[in-house]
Amino acid sequence: MSFIAALATKKIAVVGAGVTGSAVVEFLKSRGVSADVLDEKAAGALRSVESTYELAVISPGWRIDHPIILALQSTGCEILSELDFAWLVKEEIAPEQKWIALTGTNGKTTTIQMVQSIFDYSSKSGVACGNVGDPVIGILGSGQNYDFLAIELSSFQLEWSALPRYEAVALLNIAPDHIDWHGSFDQYALAKLKLLSASQIAIINGEDSESVLRATSWSGRKIFYFLDTPQAGELGLVENLLVDRAFTADPKQAFDFAELSDIHPTVPHNVSNAMAAAGLALAIGITHDEIRAGLQNFTLDRHRLELVLERDGISWVNDSKATNPHAAAAALLSHISSIWIAGGLAKGAAMGPLIERCAPRIKAALLIGQDAPLIATALSKHAPQIPYFILPFNGDSAELMREVVVRAAELAAPGDTVLLAPACASMDQFKDYADRGEKFSLAVRELVA
Repeated sequence: MSFIAALATKKIAVVGAGVTGSAVVEFLKSRGVSADVLDEKAAGALRSVESTYELAVISPGWRIDHPIILALQSTGCEILSELDFAWLVKEEIAPEQKWIALTGTNGKTTTIQMVQSIFDYSSKSGVACGNVGDPVIGILGSGQNYDFLAIELSSFQLEWSALPRYEAVALLNIAPDHIDWHGSFDQYALAKLKLLSASQIAIINGEDSESVLRATSWSGRKIFYFLDTPQAGELGLVENLLVDRAFTADPKQAFDFAELSDIHPTVPHNVSNAMAAAGLALAIGITHDEIRAGLQNFTLDRHRLELVLERDGISWVNDSKATNPHAAAAALLSHISSIWIAGGLAKGAAMGPLIERCAPRIKAALLIGQDAPLIATALSKHAPQIPYFILPFNGDSAELMREVVVRAAELAAPGDTVLLAPACASMDQFKDYADRGEKFSLAVRELVA
């Protein structure tokens, strides 16, 4: 009996009632299969394991030691992540479909969206999904026949994943994040590195020492990319051209696939993202000219280095999606002098290395959220010359952002950037990073524009 046909014979649980869990339930319904939904918080879901199940499909973000997971395992229930479940479905209903994937601490969404833009201008049929857009099982259940899926994968998804195989993968960077979930930086990094073992080709950021060192023991084909002149077998930068020396018939050959001016904004980490996207595209046979068209027509997503306003020589920039120190550092290093708005939930990450690296670019700091004192302590220790101000929270997040903007306007001078790059998650004071960015942007337009 096929995997899909066998589903109708099993008692199934779906763990998690969010976007991914809902997509799994919809797919099962489309096949005439019912399932119980387990979720401690969602309305209408079961709060605990009250029956014996034969199969449980787990949404990303659920810890392996969660009581619901442990209860399911104790009964001998088969556990599959949504990604592994989707792979088994794919093998049956779309066996010719190929998958590519990427992961990293930062830049994942931007890079996978660049891949989508490249698909849009190529002869290949493909769609970006996973940690961005629709869950993989949602795409497979949509009835649309894609030749390729380009999948953004978080450490949560990779922790649970064991089955998929990829035509090519990309590793953008590894920096401390989600330590509270994984337990240590080493465990977080190991989750990221699981992606390499699922492919024979990996596009790796040659300027990220953590990725390079941790990939040393992997025996597959490594294609490094740099913001410098590439050697044979690499991608890199030659003056104002992004150049391929990895996917050429002759190792002495080099073909450009973009100009620096094609990448918006033209900041180092965004150029690096473009190289990773191009590497994945080249690995599946997309041409240099198609990649060029895709990158030329790509624009950054909301809340990622989004220029909200320029007035009186001051730039107001929303990078609310910078939810960890590594991302915040990239934003700070993209500007010369910043009034830095930071804080929220640090997720176990240390702030000292960020402050040490970026102190010359920080004119003053406005700190918000639960872990504002953590950032304040790091500033006092590593950059005592930088003034900082902790803003209290009265329960009104919109009012908090208005106060932030007022204080920033008092501190900023022509040539400065007021930069929301929190280095922290947002859920202590906002619905999510998008809500945080929207409230910042609205306050800027109301009070400055």
